[in-house]
Amino acid sequence: MAAVIFALLCFILSVVPRATVAPPTDGTLRLPDVIIIGVRKGGTRALIEMLKLHRDVVAAQNEVHFFDWDSHYLRGTDWYISQMPYARPGQLTVEKTPAYFTSGRVPERILRTQPDARLLLIVREPTERLLSDYTQVFHNRLEKRKRQQTLETLLMRNGELNLDYKALNRSLYHVHLRRWLDVFPRSRLHLVDGDALIRDPLPEMKKVEEFLQLEPQINASNFYFNQTKGFYCLRDRRHERCLHRSKGRKHPRVAPEILQKLYDYFREPNQKFFQLAGRTFDWK
Repeated sequence: MAAVIFALLCFILSVVPRATVAPPTDGTLRLPDVIIIGVRKGGTRALIEMLKLHRDVVAAQNEVHFFDWDSHYLRGTDWYISQMPYARPGQLTVEKTPAYFTSGRVPERILRTQPDARLLLIVREPTERLLSDYTQVFHNRLEKRKRQQTLETLLMRNGELNLDYKALNRSLYHVHLRRWLDVFPRSRLHLVDGDALIRDPLPEMKKVEEFLQLEPQINASNFYFNQTKGFYCLRDRRHERCLHRSKGRKHPRVAPEILQKLYDYFREPNQKFFQLAGRTFDWK
């Protein structure tokens, strides 16, 4: 008897069409209103997840790489729009691709495609960002069983810093920011302090709300400190979630003399960045 019932259920499931999830009747796909342009390992994932706490924000699920990958850019604007979530009237659509910040052709491409976009740039202390960058690549290579290189091997050359190391160049914020400010007015770009966002996310998110002209909604109840993970997690409509386990990985141990070389090297570039940004950061 049980076998007969099972067979009948299988037959019913095979002939009854499955329901499809329809897009919201009052929602549309459109170009993003807000683009998080970087910086890589600056806290872009945390920023977009915290932005999604706001009811008037919807975000693309993945990094789109439309403006920096020719293979995507050549697909055209319609393809780009198709990668966005449905948004209701009054909602802001957000996408993030951290590689945009350091790609030379991206600012002009965004200007041509979405000249009204508001830009968010989150930065961290340059040496910390570099270490996070190396750590991510290290674990990615580990998962793919590729040969590993120590940080010292990549970073040092004949006793001096290897200025060709990509992770080091990504931390030269003034070089990249100047290119963006040649295309967009300073008023269109908001800087988020990634180190402050880790320590105490609410003040930074209130500044983001204000820049995006969003109704104040994000509040202290949206954050709680996870003692096990050692950083803030999110609480949204009774649901709690933390960032992926890949976030907050321990950095490799670095010899104090190499760290000092990095701090000394970034000192002048940091000052140039502060002048361009019109603000300072509490960096070493």
